[in-house]
Amino acid sequence: MKYMISLSNRLMQRYLPDPFLFVVLLTFLVFALSLIFTESTPLTIVQYWGEGFWGLLSFSMQMVLVLVTGHVLASSPLFKKGLGALAGLPASPGQAILLVTVVSLVASFINWGFGLVIGALFAKELAKKVDNVDYRLLIASAYSGFMIWHGGLSGSVPLTIATPDHFAQDMIGVIPTSETIFAPYNLAIVFALFIAIPLANRLMMPGKSDTVTVDRSLLDDGRDLQAASLELEAMTPSDRLENSRMISLLVGVLGLVFLGYYFATNGFELNLDIVNSLFLFLGILFHGTPKLFLKAVTSAVKGASGIIIQFPFYAGLMGIMVSSGLATVMSEAFVSFSNEVTFPLFVFLSAGIVNVFVPSGGGQWAVQAPVVLEAAQSLGVPAAKAAMAVAWGDAWTNMIQPFWALPALAIAGLKAKDIMGFCVMILVVSGVVISLGFLLM
Repeated sequence: MKYMISLSNRLMQRYLPDPFLFVVLLTFLVFALSLIFTESTPLTIVQYWGEGFWGLLSFSMQMVLVLVTGHVLASSPLFKKGLGALAGLPASPGQAILLVTVVSLVASFINWGFGLVIGALFAKELAKKVDNVDYRLLIASAYSGFMIWHGGLSGSVPLTIATPDHFAQDMIGVIPTSETIFAPYNLAIVFALFIAIPLANRLMMPGKSDTVTVDRSLLDDGRDLQAASLELEAMTPSDRLENSRMISLLVGVLGLVFLGYYFATNGFELNLDIVNSLFLFLGILFHGTPKLFLKAVTSAVKGASGIIIQFPFYAGLMGIMVSSGLATVMSEAFVSFSNEVTFPLFVFLSAGIVNVFVPSGGGQWAVQAPVVLEAAQSLGVPAAKAAMAVAWGDAWTNMIQPFWALPALAIAGLKAKDIMGFCVMILVVSGVVISLGFLLM
């Protein structure tokens, strides 16, 4: 086990390029595959790429805000104190690895955006408190909890098919979450992963000589954010506004009142906008003054460059996959040799491959649904189970897809190759668990 992990880490460190180069190389690969397996010409593929290039602008901004608002909230004195207290519970590196994994799993089951940020923030706090814990594994463990999101409460595929007037309603109708998220086979997979992933992370702990720690002074993002304000008598009117606790209080309370109204009328239904709103208004409140809040924002924005520049390239990549029909070709290839027993497994595997090139749950479902649902009907496989096979495939290969790791990596100050050696092992373990879940239940 130790040898395999060491080998995986060495390979990733040596050969895995920067995430920006990764998406560029994926683009070249998809370009070539589209030429070979579809009727697209080089010019039409370039057209698909260019037309799709800006298709994720709204989502890109949401992800930037996930990172920035999460950073801002974490650097506030009150939140840092709370995370710090929780981080003081583990008495050893092994306990720290187990705890951060469980926290991330729980948070990701509730909401994927929440889990993606909270796990990384909590990992940083643990690195400050626990001696001799491998920082790379700590962040990888936090990210590994994201594995569970599409089987959880914010899963885009099960929520889509549970919503009236979804695009596949004429084929499968409206499927309640009792047949997807809360179905026995799905809950069994979730439960198994809650056991397997923390244990796998714990077993991957390197020996003392191979442990990579971090200078704790580098982890204190907010060390200068709470500096003393100007002396009251020296303040200009604009200085007084910037240092006004009343303004922050009014804005923060206004936002929380809206969130209270939202939850009262919609129930505990989290989406990315609501998570960002919660982080934003709590950050404003917890920093106390507009000036301190804006200092925290300035510090947080520095880590968003990867998201800003890479997401358009992923949008272009998705444009080629969808418009050329390559994603459909991939799905049909796996479906063609399935039967009623193996169908969910092969759909899961095909969705995992497609996800590497189309790293968007909703976008991937739109591509694969027509092929998968038609085949499910002909084989007599429940549409709900077919849909969840796509959902789990989408979540599975996120472990080796830097697209989703970017916010966590920006928070941690690491590169993709620092954690991907560990994530490959989680990919293998979770792949076995999910495959057995679909085959045996």
